Amino acid sequence: MKKKVLFSREEMTRLCVEALKSRGVEVDDIAMIAFKQQGKYTDNIKFETCRESVLKVLSLRDIFHHVLLSVEIDKLAEKKMLSSPIQDIIESDLGLFGVDEVLGLDVARLYGVIGMTNFGDIDVNKHGIVRKLNEDGKKEGIVHTFLDDIVGAIAAAASTRVAQVINEDLAHEEPHKQISLFD
Repeated sequence: MKKKVLFSREEMTRLCVEALKSRGVEVDDIAMIAFKQQGKYTDNIKFETCRESVLKVLSLRDIFHHVLLSVEIDKLAEKKMLSSPIQDIIESDLGLFGVDEVLGLDVARLYGVIGMTNFGDIDVNKHGIVRKLNEDGKKEGIVHTFLDDIVGAIAAAASTRVAQVINEDLAHEEPHKQISLFD
């Protein structure tokens, strides 16, 4: 029997939510970071809008692959199933490693420079569940080297998506004259 490798958006969302939940991360945890991140720039945003954006981001194929890979690498490192020295580097979350941030940046870049900037802020300041994952990852037997960055990147992407949705709505509300690049 052929193995299933292609999934619908609904399936990818469900599998991402399950993978994150298996590591102690809820959709609302990510949405809270997106809510606080975007709340710095936008008045009256709704938490539900941020939650919807997280779910939308989790439905994307690239994000699906990043989430599952990140969760799996951390789990393998916890079980000491990687070869040294990469086992030790990932297990200790070596600051000079950076591959975990590269995966996070790849997720955030789907929402442009602002997504990457938001990711940088979340990664440096360790907001919400990202802080908890980072701190727990320092405990013996727990590895969150990739997970904290992927979760932060999803929050950054969702926050940026919220800004894009709000700006699109505003663009439709305000009367505009027809503009052309050639005027």
